[in-house]
Amino acid sequence: MKKDEKDEMKGRISLPQPSPSELRGRQSVRATFRLSERAIEALSIVSFHLGIKQKSLFDHLLEDMEALNLIAERFRSEEFTQPNRIQKTFVLSRRTLSSLDRVAKSFDTPRDALVEYSIQRLLPVIAKEREKHRSRKEVLEDMTQYLNEGNEILRKAKELLGDEDPVYNRLATAITVLFNAHNDIRSFVEKGEVIEAF
Repeated sequence: MKKDEKDEMKGRISLPQPSPSELRGRQSVRATFRLSERAIEALSIVSFHLGIKQKSLFDHLLEDMEALNLIAERFRSEEFTQPNRIQKTFVLSRRTLSSLDRVAKSFDTPRDALVEYSIQRLLPVIAKEREKHRSRKEVLEDMTQYLNEGNEILRKAKELLGDEDPVYNRLATAITVLFNAHNDIRSFVEKGEVIEAF
C-alpha cells in the first residue's frame, strides 16, 4: 500500500455499518387495512397540513411499540366491530408492518383495530391545526385588504408618475409579489377548508 493511501486510511472515521436487515426494514411495502372513513380522512388532513407523507405518519404511529401494546391490551377486553369500514391500501416500511404484525399476534388483536386506534392519536394534532386554519383565514383577510390598498396606491402612482417611472416600476414589482403570495396563501387556505368540517 502506498504511503498516501496509508495516510488516507488513518484519517478516516470508523462508522457503524448498516446491516442488510436494517436496510430491508426501510423498504416500502403495501398493506391493506379496513378503516373508518374518519381515520382515513384524519391521515389525509395531517399529511396535507403538516406536509408529511402518509408513509412517515404510519411509521411514526406504528413503530411506537409502547403505544401499540397499550392499544392491544385494551382490545383484550373489548371487541372491535367493523361497520362501514373502507378497505384501503397504504405504503409503509417493512419494519412498521413487522411491528404491527408482531403486536397483533402477541395480543391476538386485529391489525385493523391497532391501525384505527393508532390514527386516533392524531386527533389532538388536527384540533391544533383547525385553530391554526382559522388564524390563517384571518391573516388572509388582512392580506386581501392590504393588497387592495396596494393596488389603489399603484393606480395613484401610475396616474401621478406614469408607468415608465422607476418608483412606479418598483411599486408594481412589490404588488406583483404580494399578489402571487396572496394567491398561494388563498389556495392553501381553500384546500384546508376540509379541516373545519372534520
